[in-house]
Amino acid sequence: MENFSYQKKLKMIWEWALAKYEKGERDPNNYFSESTLKELSDIGLNTMDVYDYVEDYVSRGEPDFETFLLVSSVRKDYLFLAQGGNKTTKLIDSASLPAKDAKVKGIAWLPRIMYKAWAKLRGQLPSDTMYGCSGDRSFLKEYNIHPADFLRIAWAYEEDESKLVDWVISQKSQ
Repeated sequence: MENFSYQKKLKMIWEWALAKYEKGERDPNNYFSESTLKELSDIGLNTMDVYDYVEDYVSRGEPDFETFLLVSSVRKDYLFLAQGGNKTTKLIDSASLPAKDAKVKGIAWLPRIMYKAWAKLRGQLPSDTMYGCSGDRSFLKEYNIHPADFLRIAWAYEEDESKLVDWVISQKSQ
């Protein structure tokens, strides 16, 4: 995918997926051509990265395209800056994520979303796990944090979980 205008191509891919979903097509394996899958892969994305966001947008009214673009941009940047353009083939096991009710400093969901964010950054989320799902969005709204901003901070504090936790706590009062 051309770097200068990748956002335009990503918007076309989003709109294509949105139209298919709105027509009732629910099998994500039939959404994209090989060339489109390659374009997505070139920036660290896959079918489910698009499908999950489109599905939630249609069924819940969020996240919108702009949120999808911002989150995807953080993943793209991480791929090229932190991973040197080298994609991982090792996906996490969703069962290994902290439970939804797991807490850190008394905050439920925070351990889970931290590990999902790190897996999203690294391209390690399996197709059955979405970064930015309704549970993530509810948590992030409560703390006044945009999903893309959380990813950026998770990247910044990738080596220091306690700083990420403290940053999240500081956001609730703002």
